[in-house]
Amino acid sequence: MNQDEQNNSPQEEWLDAVVAAPEHHRVLLETERVRVLDTLIKPGDETPVHTHRRSSVNYVLSASDFIRFDAAGNVVFDSRAAQVDLKTGTALSSPPLAPHSVRNVGDSEIHVISVELKD
Repeated sequence: MNQDEQNNSPQEEWLDAVVAAPEHHRVLLETERVRVLDTLIKPGDETPVHTHRRSSVNYVLSASDFIRFDAAGNVVFDSRAAQVDLKTGTALSSPPLAPHSVRNVGDSEIHVISVELKD
């Protein structure tokens, strides 16, 4: 099984961000090569557990402090303790992300446009 087949495994389809957390992820465009997502997490909100099964390029429209948890609820990343300065106007790449949830612990919205690469 190649990487693309693994990323499209039917048993994981229910964990896809748009399926598992539709109140936070919306498809803006989908073609054979890319899927563009609009992600919005308001202050105090937490997403349900979901995945991002493909590598992506992300553009931050607005940033806030957040905590990422694994599927078991363990903290895997806390932006307040990280040496990473994620701010509005930042572009970054991301590998596929295993099942996780995100809690916005800041005062601003987290608003990101993600271009998922299908090939």
